Amino acid sequence: MSAASLPPTQFAFRSASGIGLSEGAPAFGAPAGFEKQTGNIRVLQYSKNGQYLAWATPECVKVMDAQSLEVIQEIAVKDIVEIDFSPKGTFLSTWMRQIKTEDGSHKNMSIYEVKTGQELTSFSQKSQNNWNVQWTDDEAYCARMVSNEVHFWEPKNLTKTPFTKLRQEGMSQFSLSPGKSTSVAVFFGERKGAPAMVRIYSITNFTVPLASKSFFKADRVQMIWNQLGTNVLVWATTDHDKTGKSYYGETNLYYLAVAGNFDCRVPIDGLIHDVAWAPASKDFVVIHGQMPSPKTTLFDHRANAVHEFGRDARNTIKWNPCGRILVLAGFGNLAGTMDFWDRKTLKKIASVSARDTTACEWSPDNRHILTATLSPRLRVDNGYKIWHYTGTLIHTEELNELYQVSWRPAAPELYAIRSALSPAPKPTANSAVAAAKPAPVRAMGAYRPPQARGTPAPALFTDSSANNTSAAAAANAAADANLSKAALKNKKKRENAKKNKDSEDGAPAPTPAAPTAGSGANSPARSNTPKPNSNNGSNNNNSNNNKSKPQNGALLPASTTTSASSQMTETEKKIRNVTKKLKQIHELKEKQAAGEMLELTQLQKITAEAALLKELEALKV
Repeated sequence: MSAASLPPTQFAFRSASGIGLSEGAPAFGAPAGFEKQTGNIRVLQYSKNGQYLAWATPECVKVMDAQSLEVIQEIAVKDIVEIDFSPKGTFLSTWMRQIKTEDGSHKNMSIYEVKTGQELTSFSQKSQNNWNVQWTDDEAYCARMVSNEVHFWEPKNLTKTPFTKLRQEGMSQFSLSPGKSTSVAVFFGERKGAPAMVRIYSITNFTVPLASKSFFKADRVQMIWNQLGTNVLVWATTDHDKTGKSYYGETNLYYLAVAGNFDCRVPIDGLIHDVAWAPASKDFVVIHGQMPSPKTTLFDHRANAVHEFGRDARNTIKWNPCGRILVLAGFGNLAGTMDFWDRKTLKKIASVSARDTTACEWSPDNRHILTATLSPRLRVDNGYKIWHYTGTLIHTEELNELYQVSWRPAAPELYAIRSALSPAPKPTANSAVAAAKPAPVRAMGAYRPPQARGTPAPALFTDSSANNTSAAAAANAAADANLSKAALKNKKKRENAKKNKDSEDGAPAPTPAAPTAGSGANSPARSNTPKPNSNNGSNNNNSNNNKSKPQNGALLPASTTTSASSQMTETEKKIRNVTKKLKQIHELKEKQAAGEMLELTQLQKITAEAALLKELEALKV
């Protein structure tokens, strides 16, 4: 089937002006018959099967048929903050912030039937995190955790007591598997010296677990299932790293097969930044290691490393729906680079820069990926871009205060990719203009931890050759600010006299003796002499009497240090600066060898060692 004959894709976005709807490639325009929704829209959500689009206003929740674009249901419930659909779109869940009552009985989480708009049940749910119930893919059951218990309901009996319960002391998290045969994985944290544990049960038998794995160093976990629901990756994290190597705690990754015939610890190095199963459920990718050069590894279904994608500053993994194209990206506080890889050949297709990206999602057509800059994470340059997997920017749109953007789900089989990757389509006019516009040059600075902000940078992190001039100017400006009017006037007179002397005989004038303490002068000739214990007037007189006097027709320098510095050639000064940098690099390498964690600026300084050695050799020739 050609791309032109495929049904158009669709995506929705929410901004300060309301909700917008657009078709995907190649049209990129609002579909006919859509009536734009304006006003204060708090959240929007497609159903997982793509049948419905729902949004919440301060007064109600509306449900629209995503194909006919007609509003089919309006539920009169106020102040809704979160909404979500069941897998087949039969039920709609809503959540509002809980209102404090005397008995604490405010039921702020509700489940409605979409076709009738009838409220089926409601619960008290204080936390916004994991607020919704979990559904099986066939909607046969939904589940919710309550104090060491997981309650299961049948949809037809939501108003009654739970159909069944899984009770385990110390249980803090649970996750239902996708797929036809549903399993439930539960997590137990470390208690009284006992290790943490994950157990997997069949939803029809809670007596004997199908599989289990115990491990230490786990305050909380993320349970990441493959699409078939046959294997689960357990991403365990701690709040603190007792070794002191990481500010973000420790991370580990464990692999469990639901059949109970295999489990292991996945061999990773350092922190885990992202984990993602391939859609085929046979392999997965992990980004792990220390920034700025973590490792990206492809593992097979037995957690064996089968391919390395290299070391780059990446923290995001995105598979396209059919699993043929893999995007490895560096978003957040990274530069925004996206690498497109062909999973079949394990070769890089393209690399592009998508700076300031805060959201990223593949189109269901398997060919395009959407990146967006959203508010309030970033309040400038809000908008979205759509890229082809060849790295070509196809379409871009700038929007004021863009809050949310999402593709309409569709079956990936509908947009199958050919064995030979196709070329990119023709970009739209506005994307061509955006591509031609140069990216703004931004001043880059080293990261400073909160407790160090507003204080001078340590000399270890300062590039002396680049910052000597600016540092000296800043020091002189600070010194001038501390001078009295009379002292500042005298200083300017001395500087003018020195300039006149230089212009007359072509030789540098002698460095005047430094004023006393409190005058703000920074002469090295004064730094090593004791400060007289007298008032400012006597200090100034002593300073004038201590000026260098002519002997045998020559002027004596104020100090040997100043004389040596002034007599150095430009080449000697460069050699001194390069030698200083090499000494700093040597100290950093010793710290690194001792196991100390270095910051990004320190690692970058070490990488410059070879260039500095080459420069030093050239200067000494």
